[in-house]
Amino acid sequence: MLSIPTINLVQTGANIVSLRKAAGLTVDDLQIAFGFNSPQAIYKWQTGAALPTVGNLIGLAALLKVHIDDTLIVDHSAA
Repeated sequence: MLSIPTINLVQTGANIVSLRKAAGLTVDDLQIAFGFNSPQAIYKWQTGAALPTVGNLIGLAALLKVHIDDTLIVDHSAA
């Protein structure tokens, strides 16, 4: 049986918060950069309620000056 890795949403959200802070960016900074009308999507990313779309993930990694893989926390033990 193959084991397929999964993204840990909560840990990924916490990682996004940590990387955002390390980059010296606020939620408002990200909201403006992405052109969102409200910060709700960013808060959902940070709490693990949702993941950024692939396009937004590319933009987020660029803003945070990291590789996309560095934003995601993957659980390799999933069945």
